[in-house]
Amino acid sequence: MAERPGRKNAAVLVGLDFGDEGHGESLEELRLLVESSGLKPLALIQGKRQRPDSALFAGSGKTEEVAAAVREHGATVVVFNHELSPAQQRNLEKKLECPVLDRTGLILGIFAQRARSHEGKLQVELAQLEYASTRLVRGWTHLERQRGGGGFLGGMGETQIEIDRRLIGKRVKLLKDKLVQFKRRRDVQRRARTRGEVLSVSLVGYTNAGKSTLFNMLTHAGSYTADQLFATLDTTTRRMYLEGAGNLVLSDTVGFIRDLPHGLVASFRATLEETVHADLLLHVVDASSSVRDSQIAAVNAVLAEIGADAIPQILVWNKIDLTPLIPGLERNEYGKICRVSLSAKTGAGLDILRTALAEVAAAKKSADTNRELEHSHKDTYVT
Repeated sequence: MAERPGRKNAAVLVGLDFGDEGHGESLEELRLLVESSGLKPLALIQGKRQRPDSALFAGSGKTEEVAAAVREHGATVVVFNHELSPAQQRNLEKKLECPVLDRTGLILGIFAQRARSHEGKLQVELAQLEYASTRLVRGWTHLERQRGGGGFLGGMGETQIEIDRRLIGKRVKLLKDKLVQFKRRRDVQRRARTRGEVLSVSLVGYTNAGKSTLFNMLTHAGSYTADQLFATLDTTTRRMYLEGAGNLVLSDTVGFIRDLPHGLVASFRATLEETVHADLLLHVVDASSSVRDSQIAAVNAVLAEIGADAIPQILVWNKIDLTPLIPGLERNEYGKICRVSLSAKTGAGLDILRTALAEVAAAKKSADTNRELEHSHKDTYVT
């Protein structure tokens, strides 16, 4: 693809309405994702369709409109708020004469920028490689040429694309093996915490809901926070002391988002297992968001996908400083705390959350004691 002059990092966004609920909110989320990636959104092309075009996704007419916007703004990239097939992405790049990103590719790029830990970087690389393996044919003729000979040059008649796929396959296997080692290490740490009967709590929630800010306020950990999507990727775990309940372990996890790429969910499954094995989930919600209900549903969908939907939750309505809400708590019909309203930024309502955590910790301790008594009675009976 020939280089074309343009404004650095300038992007044209494309969002088509296929009749899905929350289309407007999805476009705003796309803008935030694009800005979080370091790109500058200069134009938004919208349209309605019943179904995607098989060749160009948006259809020839709408693609011409996108091409005109690219020329007008001197854009260097086009970002679709949808998942494109490899053929659609390739055809669009030829037609628009510039790189094209779909939603999955955009999120992968943000993850690649934000990963800090060694494990996080491995997980992102794995997701990128598995995504790229279906997009090796990009229109360059050198990928279609065959190479003869043996050794590292490949077998007789093996195409360049087959060599690339084989190399990617080897790297994917290596990354998966390394991630298994990280998982084993985490399992050992988790078993040690279980033996110590320490309450394990995980913060989950939609990206930019304020999980890391709340985590820092509770643990004084100093984790990175920012008003942007996916500010935190790596799971951070800290031990904290709670008056009246003793020690507990609190974990801050990666934020979720609508249509989170399955490859990312799979790659980050090892990290997300901190959530799966938690005793309690603090589901942090941006109470000021007009689409908080759909965001809650999106988080619960990912939790179900990783097998964490049965773990008890307390909804934490955060950012009440931006709403008329006041600090408080709600209980369900069984008398258990089900929701806490607070502001992690100002600290209002944090004492209520600590009270809720102490209540859960006391209930767990009581249940553990009862189990131990039951086991001791059984052992006495057997003896």
